Amino acid sequence: MVNSLGFDRPPGETRVVVAMSGGVDSSVVAGLLAREGYEVIGVTLQLYDHGEATFRKGSCCAGQDIHDARRVSATLGIPHYVLDYEERFRKAVIEPFAASYAAGETPIPCVACNQSVKFVDLLEVAKDLGADCLATGHYVRSRIVDGKRQLLRPLDGDKDQTYFLFATTAGQLDFLRFPLGNMTKDETRAMAREMGLAISEKSDSQDICFVPQGSYSDVIRKLMPEAEQPGDIVDRDGNVLGRHKGIIHYTVGQRRGLGVAAGEALYVLSLDARTQRVVVGPKSALSTHTIRLRDVNWLGARPLAQMADGNGLALEAKVRSTRAPQEAVAFMRDGDVYVTLIAGESGIAPGQACVLYSDDSADAQVLGGGFIAEAVETAMVA
Repeated sequence: MVNSLGFDRPPGETRVVVAMSGGVDSSVVAGLLAREGYEVIGVTLQLYDHGEATFRKGSCCAGQDIHDARRVSATLGIPHYVLDYEERFRKAVIEPFAASYAAGETPIPCVACNQSVKFVDLLEVAKDLGADCLATGHYVRSRIVDGKRQLLRPLDGDKDQTYFLFATTAGQLDFLRFPLGNMTKDETRAMAREMGLAISEKSDSQDICFVPQGSYSDVIRKLMPEAEQPGDIVDRDGNVLGRHKGIIHYTVGQRRGLGVAAGEALYVLSLDARTQRVVVGPKSALSTHTIRLRDVNWLGARPLAQMADGNGLALEAKVRSTRAPQEAVAFMRDGDVYVTLIAGESGIAPGQACVLYSDDSADAQVLGGGFIAEAVETAMVA
């Protein structure tokens, strides 16, 4: 008898740790598994100083959220533990975020959190508790194909979170379960109401939970005051057009707030942390076709080096969490992984993610991905 989580035993003989953030999704996961008869243990990580975010709408893993997770667990009748991971989160996520931003990149801390805290530290906690798996409220799917667990896009394309999970390793994937992969968000909320959970209408958490009021520069200034250095705003030829108060106030593709008068609309093209220069130019100069990746995580059945040789590997690539994947070709050159986007993309910045998919179907396999190291000016082919 194979249960719904893929184990050859009854649910009552299967112990599951559920990562509970205090939101609707993870709460419903705990409720669904408890209803099926699994031995469910809820664990919530306190990740950052929750004083400022205790009652802030859209927060995550902070004061009010911890209370909500505890209240849900009591309603469901499952044990619940809160673990203080503030120091670990600061060192593994917040400080690298600040350093990356100060280096002129556009980092994605949610990916780093999954990489270092949730799917490493929390996963080990689950194993220490004797769990058979760790379940989360992410909208992704996984399944066994030819003896290997694959990561797939979810049923609800509007809630697809595979972009933030591309760095999940094969070993981690074997231990993870995603019960909401075949549900829509509306169905999840309806389930929460049916279970009588007080958080059924709670707003979704924001992408960057530790940034008060969405001000990245405030966080960076607090951690790295030396990062706020003034410099020149220059055009592509190096001509000085104005001054700025620090590159931490700018992102690639930004148009507003440049404080530079010109005969045409100017956009931030790149940020040079070494010279503290903000390079601006016309919108057309933001277009990119080829990018080089770093820290690539590959989940495909065959090694990437084999698949990306010769004419390269035709696939789908996603460089924005809110955009649909587009046709692309991945290839390797001198040991580096490159991706050529057939239709191109505008405003690509180092530090963002490029996630690779097998095809354009609704349940396409996530082949892996990497962080963007640079946008190559001239389109490259395999």
